[in-house]
Amino acid sequence: MFRSLRIHNYRMFAAGGTVSNVGTWLQRTAQDWLILDLTNGSAAALGMATALQFLPMLLFGMFGGVLADRYPKRPILIAAQTLMAGLALTIGVLTMTGSAQVWHVYVMAFTLGMISCVEVPTRQAFVVEMVGRQDLPNAIALNSSIFNLARVVGPALAGVLIYVFAGTGPLFLINALTFGGVISSLVFMRKSELNVSERVPRAKGQLREGLRYVVQREELLMPVLLIGFVSMFSQSFSMSIALMAREVFKAGASSFGLASSMFAVGALGGALLAARRARLSKKVLFAGAIGFGVFQIATGLAPFYPAYLLLLIPTGIALITINTAANASVQLATSQEMRGRVMGIYMLVFTGGAPLGAPLIGWLSELGGPRMGVVLSGVLVLVGTGLAVLMTRLISSRVSRPVLAMA
Repeated sequence: MFRSLRIHNYRMFAAGGTVSNVGTWLQRTAQDWLILDLTNGSAAALGMATALQFLPMLLFGMFGGVLADRYPKRPILIAAQTLMAGLALTIGVLTMTGSAQVWHVYVMAFTLGMISCVEVPTRQAFVVEMVGRQDLPNAIALNSSIFNLARVVGPALAGVLIYVFAGTGPLFLINALTFGGVISSLVFMRKSELNVSERVPRAKGQLREGLRYVVQREELLMPVLLIGFVSMFSQSFSMSIALMAREVFKAGASSFGLASSMFAVGALGGALLAARRARLSKKVLFAGAIGFGVFQIATGLAPFYPAYLLLLIPTGIALITINTAANASVQLATSQEMRGRVMGIYMLVFTGGAPLGAPLIGWLSELGGPRMGVVLSGVLVLVGTGLAVLMTRLISSRVSRPVLAMA
């Protein structure tokens, strides 16, 4: 389960990432709570902030993957993490001084999204340089475990800290400090032990080449389309947790943090189960997608808060199962020189759907209440799973037709 941790560079990266991820979840929780405070509980404003954070990935995510193939990945990651720390420090100071306004949060979310366009595909492609292909599925699953361990600790701790500090400002400042962990791990890595990918020289048509590479391979196209449909609504699920806790069950900040942590407990369990598997098959991929849709519907229909909290656990297991299986299957099916561009496309569909899904769910929640928004989100995940299968078969048949005609 933990075999990738025997590798020095990955062990350092995992340790720094654990600290930084806790800070990230402190900030995510604080950001949601700050928006609700500034707008008197507006679901539409919360959806807009989520959309702005992921919109840059939709517009520019593939270009970030091209940069990841062209330039050394470690310096890119150090620069990106430093910029993110600066953003957290800025919004923290604005909030602490009472100057924060909704548009400040919108600008921060959009800028963070712009940095993520380059940082996320680069970080995803960098994992194989630390551990090699053999341990890649395990490292991806452990990354998910670390992320979701932070997701357990971060929101619950955030709820307590918001209560203790009577505000969200200090949480942004704490997050700024936690970036020091991951930056230090990148700076002090043993360069000689990295499996550095050959840099792809600058040339015309590299973006089109990456798209063509994915479309012509069903083993890539299927998980990319599936994760695209699922993540369109999974990215807004943390927003829905805030709405369900605050507006439906009338929970305070600490109880909202507990709900986020229960979801993360399930996600952590799902990630650890994935780390035990040697292979992540198509069956695991589809089981995760269908399970996430079904359990989302169940959480939306939960009659009281304890039942809602319990249902968040299998929802988290299902979501992390599909996320881990899709990521590993895409990376393993991709050649070294194409990995940055393919992961740019993968992360585009993984996070780029949020600007579409989050405002839609926010608007539906505003019209019919948070319950309706969550239930419809689950239904749309199930519909999207079916559409991913149909679209893969349709596109694959059209791509293979000219080849057969030439033969």
